[in-house]
Amino acid sequence: MSISDVGMLFKFVGGIGFFLYGMHVMADGLQKAAGNRMKSMLGFFTKNRFVAVVMGALITALLQSSTATTVMTVGFVNAGMLTLKQAVGVIMGANIGTTFTAWLVSLSELGMSFKPEFIAPLLVGLGAFGVLFSKSEQKKKIGEIIVGFGVLFIGFGFMSEAIAPYKNAQIFYDTFSVLGNNPILAILAGIVVTAIMHSSAASVGILQTLAMNGIVTWQSAVFITLGQNIGTCITAVYSGAGASTNAKRASILHLLFNVFGAIWCGILAYIIFRFRTDIALKTISSVDISIFHTVFNTSNTLILFPLAGVMVRLSEKIIREKHVLPTEDETIESAKIEEVRRHLDRRILKNPSFAIETGVQQVLAMADIARGNFYLALEAFNETEKEPAKAKAKQVVRMENTINELEKMLTEFLVDVDNLSLTEEQHTKVKTLFYMIIDAERIGDHSENIAELAKKKRKEKITFSDKSEKDLEKMIHATTETLDGALAA
Repeated sequence: MSISDVGMLFKFVGGIGFFLYGMHVMADGLQKAAGNRMKSMLGFFTKNRFVAVVMGALITALLQSSTATTVMTVGFVNAGMLTLKQAVGVIMGANIGTTFTAWLVSLSELGMSFKPEFIAPLLVGLGAFGVLFSKSEQKKKIGEIIVGFGVLFIGFGFMSEAIAPYKNAQIFYDTFSVLGNNPILAILAGIVVTAIMHSSAASVGILQTLAMNGIVTWQSAVFITLGQNIGTCITAVYSGAGASTNAKRASILHLLFNVFGAIWCGILAYIIFRFRTDIALKTISSVDISIFHTVFNTSNTLILFPLAGVMVRLSEKIIREKHVLPTEDETIESAKIEEVRRHLDRRILKNPSFAIETGVQQVLAMADIARGNFYLALEAFNETEKEPAKAKAKQVVRMENTINELEKMLTEFLVDVDNLSLTEEQHTKVKTLFYMIIDAERIGDHSENIAELAKKKRKEKITFSDKSEKDLEKMIHATTETLDGALAA
């Protein structure tokens, strides 16, 4: 291998890096620009399955990754924010949304003005000026998106330039000839490459780069693309490991969807290519790959959309519910901790807006537990019978330990959220949640103090005058009213 060949290899690898980084920057900018509107999309999921498909496609276009959307969906199911039937729609939509990146790559074949080497420097320049010199936060976000586009195009240009000198090399002809004549091998190749890269959009982009240089045939491209669709499921299936039963089923649904599509489309393509060798051996363009990718995923969704219920039942048969009998050590407190822990699924961190919304809900859950403990402490204080008062006081102490555990869990989760790419408004919201956690924990401390006073009152047989009782009632009423109002707000 000559120095020139090594240089071209470096350029190709660097091109892949630019391509992936550009996707990341662009997706990051799109998420920031969308802001809290991403949170409202979650509400749409619960309306009906068709809306879930549309939202899944839109979010995948924003995230630039069907894998990210699916992994996030597995997290939502694990956290109880989505049902399996709602998740099916999101997963179907994600497969349509991932074709957006393929169409971006195809722009270079639609005319000189869209070629990476022509438009990319301008995009990076304009975007950089927006990020560095604009005072408007919204314009800075738009600048990030434009820079992402530019870097993505530069990476694509590097890959194309690195391949161009070797487009007539025999190795490419032999490789795609073998893959075209062996559909199973082509599908496996697509699965392996995509699984390694953790992105079907990136692996399809590489295939399109090769296609632009006229070295990919229709029959090899079709089967490799089908494999790429299956390969993108690997990360989601891996993500489902260790999650709840329904979360595992959600990852299996993604796999079932793409495997079924690969089977029916693969058989159809094999029959067509057997009878039309002129099409099978014809070189495919980047635009053709985008068209096939879009038509395939849309058709697969249309076929399986009415069968969503069947798919859910099939996933339930594959991943069966495990009924575990509760042990003696399991208490109300541990159940509450596990419930919050389940909702704080790290997969949700892939989308800042959803992660913040989860944080809000779980901080409120912690505050509600603290409020319940405060009421229990008051009951212990007012209890006249010895044994009930003692039991309630002990329960208050146990629940206070639970509140302390929740404080630790929520703080760690919000630290991770605060380190994500957030807008100023989102950073402020996270900061407010930190204050709320401290306040909720302080309520727990006061409840424990009241429980201790209840023990002292009973032990020393302390009694209050009628006036003191009335004053206490007023104080308790004012405190509970304020606490209820704060949580409602």
